[in-house]
Amino acid sequence: MICGVLTFRAPLSSSSSFTSISKRPAKHSTRLEVHGSNSSPGIPLTAEKIVNDSSITGGAYDFDRATTSLTQKLLPSSKKVTIVRHGLSSWNEESRVQGSTNLSVLTETGVRQAERCRKALENMHFDQCFSSPISRAKSTAEVIWQGREEPLVFLDSLKEGHLFFLEGMKNVDAREKYPKEYTTWREDPANFSVNGIYPVQKLWGAAREAWKEILLSPGENFLVITHKSILRALICTALGLSPERFRSIDVNNGGISVFTFNRKGEAMLQSLNMTAHMYSEHIYIY
Repeated sequence: MICGVLTFRAPLSSSSSFTSISKRPAKHSTRLEVHGSNSSPGIPLTAEKIVNDSSITGGAYDFDRATTSLTQKLLPSSKKVTIVRHGLSSWNEESRVQGSTNLSVLTETGVRQAERCRKALENMHFDQCFSSPISRAKSTAEVIWQGREEPLVFLDSLKEGHLFFLEGMKNVDAREKYPKEYTTWREDPANFSVNGIYPVQKLWGAAREAWKEILLSPGENFLVITHKSILRALICTALGLSPERFRSIDVNNGGISVFTFNRKGEAMLQSLNMTAHMYSEHIYIY
C-alpha cells in the first residue's frame, strides 16, 4: 500500500520513505506519476486510479463502513440528499419559540431567501422534493420547487418538534415565566420534558423515520425542506450522534447541507450550512 506525504514537487529519491505525486506537462495530456519506496519510478498512475485508491484519497470518493445504516437494507443505488432550512419566519423575526405551530409564516425576507435558494440550486436535478407540511417550510418548498415537474411530497416525519406551552412565547418572556423549563430546553435539551414527553428524543425517532421514507423512495437525488430542530436531528442521526449533541449543530435560515449515502444507507456529510447564495449570486453544482 502506498502511503506518505503527497506533493507536486520533483520525485524523492528511491531511498525515501515518503510518497510523492509529480504532475508532468505534455502536449496533449497530463500524466500523474507516483514515486517512492513502494513503487518503481516512472510507473504511470491514472486519475481514475487515484480516485479509486482509498490509500491516496482517504476513501472520500468511495466510502464504506460509515457510522450507521439508516435503512437497515441495501439500496438499489447510492443517494444524494440536499437539506434546506426554511426561510425567515414571522416568529424567527420576533424571537419567539416556534415548535410545531402553523401560526409562524414566511416573511417577505423569508420569501426572498427561498428565491435565492431556488436560484442557487437551479442547475441541480432532483428526482423528488420532500418537505414538512408546516406553513413556513411548505411555503419555502413551493418557492424553491417552482417550475419543476418532479413530485413535491409532504412528510409528517419532517415536522418541527412540539414544544407545548413554550410555543409562541418570546424567548425573553419564556425565560422569565418558566425559568426551569426554559433553561433545560436551552442548556440540556435532551432532558427537556413535559408530562413525561421528551420532545428532542421524539425528534430523533422522527428523523430516523424520515430518513427511511426519503432513502427508500425512487430516485437518487433528493431535496428536503424542513425546520432547524428536526434538521439538527436529521444530521445527528445520520452521523450517529445522540440527542445530547442537539445543540452542537446550527443551520441558518436558507442554509443548505448535503449528504451522500452508499448502498448500505450509511451517510457521509459533504457540506454543512452553505450560505454563499445568501450574499451573492452563487450557484451550486455538486
